[in-house]
Amino acid sequence: MPNLPWILVEDYKQANGWVRSDQNEARARAYCRMLERGQILFFRELPFCLSREDREFLLAQEWAELRMHKNVSYRPGDDSLRGVTGDAETVERLHSILRNYSNQVIDFLTKFLAPYAGKWTLDFSSFRPFEEERRGLPLHKRNDLLHVDAFPSRPTRGGRILRVFTNLNPTKSRVWNTTESFAELAGKYAEEAGLSRIAEDSWVSRTVQDLGEKLGFRGMGRTPYDMFMLGFHDYLKENTAFQKNCQKIRLEFPPLATWLVFTDGVAHAAMSGQYAMEQTVLIPPTALVEPEYAPYRILEKIAGRPLVS
Repeated sequence: MPNLPWILVEDYKQANGWVRSDQNEARARAYCRMLERGQILFFRELPFCLSREDREFLLAQEWAELRMHKNVSYRPGDDSLRGVTGDAETVERLHSILRNYSNQVIDFLTKFLAPYAGKWTLDFSSFRPFEEERRGLPLHKRNDLLHVDAFPSRPTRGGRILRVFTNLNPTKSRVWNTTESFAELAGKYAEEAGLSRIAEDSWVSRTVQDLGEKLGFRGMGRTPYDMFMLGFHDYLKENTAFQKNCQKIRLEFPPLATWLVFTDGVAHAAMSGQYAMEQTVLIPPTALVEPEYAPYRILEKIAGRPLVS
């Protein structure tokens, strides 16, 4: 792994996109390839529009008084805001800001990562106003432990979890740890985390899950890959020796920085930072530029059998 697993993007401008339009397609494909190989793409300045007034409004709120859950989440599919209650006018302004952030990020991704455009599933956006350091969450919800992402209620069936983060803190960096590549982590820990057991049950699991999905049962359609990744997320957080002894690379994202990363394939931990926004997009296997780097393909090689139907 490189000493710094991020790549600074300097040839994309917020106002006009790419500086030279004749290179758009090649550049977009190259950046997709970097992301799929486990790099983090980093912008020192916002590559999309998020007004100063909206940023200042988010920073000015008394979040404890608004009775929040872990994060405020916006769901583009039904244009709904969840995770916060309180003054109706304030909540409506929050709704408008997160809706605009989601729209701006998707417009940016459509240009910047053109090979994925129109093929993705638009997932949730969120705002994270609380300080991550010493936050005191339950073990499996802690953000300061190295983990890879998997969603209990939204199986990807081999698709990839692309996340766009923005640090809104005007004075402090958001600090992450990352570690070795997914292929290296899987090679060391996948068997202990239950990969063989799940793979051996894969035929029965796929049959039951596919049937349930056709019948419309909630939560069905989860492949053996999805089952393993949910367990691997928890396994890494529960593994005290791994958390203590693994190689760690510290990354600091300064105020107003934005970064893109496939969080299903890049183990990460938020060590400190307050006031971040995020948009998640699910990229199907058929849209990937280099699918051989996808976690499901890496795990299938280890297991010696298909994990995605």
